[in-house]
Amino acid sequence: MSEQAGERAEPMRIPPVTEKDPEPASVSSEVRTPSVAEIMAMLPQARRPHVVVKRDLLPAISVASTVALTGLLVGWLWSILAPAQRVILVDGQQLPLLDESYHRFDDLILFVLLGLGMGLVVGGVVWMLRERRGPVIMIAAVLGSALGAWLAMKVGVSWAGSHYALSGTPANRTVFDQAPVLESTWVILAQPLATALAYGTLTAWNGMDDLGRRLG
Repeated sequence: MSEQAGERAEPMRIPPVTEKDPEPASVSSEVRTPSVAEIMAMLPQARRPHVVVKRDLLPAISVASTVALTGLLVGWLWSILAPAQRVILVDGQQLPLLDESYHRFDDLILFVLLGLGMGLVVGGVVWMLRERRGPVIMIAAVLGSALGAWLAMKVGVSWAGSHYALSGTPANRTVFDQAPVLESTWVILAQPLATALAYGTLTAWNGMDDLGRRLG
């Protein structure tokens, strides 16, 4: 045998086959920003308060009746503040003096100003009823103001007439004071409009869904 045949061939070593670890997935460097709609969907949804009607009906009646009584104060103030008109009696007819005719306009304006002032006060006071805030009480306050303004017109004219009542029939060519009158019924709109304006302005300024009715 040849020398090469006598040599034993070394076995060939085959390297073991190993599974390569999977390459990590490439992470995108860009992070997607969620939209506003998605963010709002993830947030807990607050329950919107409902308008309370039945529970506020009885307090609304009390508010309307109480506000209507303000007409007595407005009527009394108007009866003592409204200027009288000086007239002269000529052959049984009461003729206003030329320099006194503007008092008819003064009486209307004074009643409107008193109504506006009372309406603003009513709107602010009713707003302070925190546990009853809402449209039901607002409507009650406006209706009560309208009724109060009508009452003020009636009692105001009546009281003013009693202030300037004549003790007897004046003689011809006599100059005397004639009680102030209201020649237009549109003046009763001043107080309810001011009430609605005051309450509505405070509602818009509040900005809360429940208008702060909760007491906690």
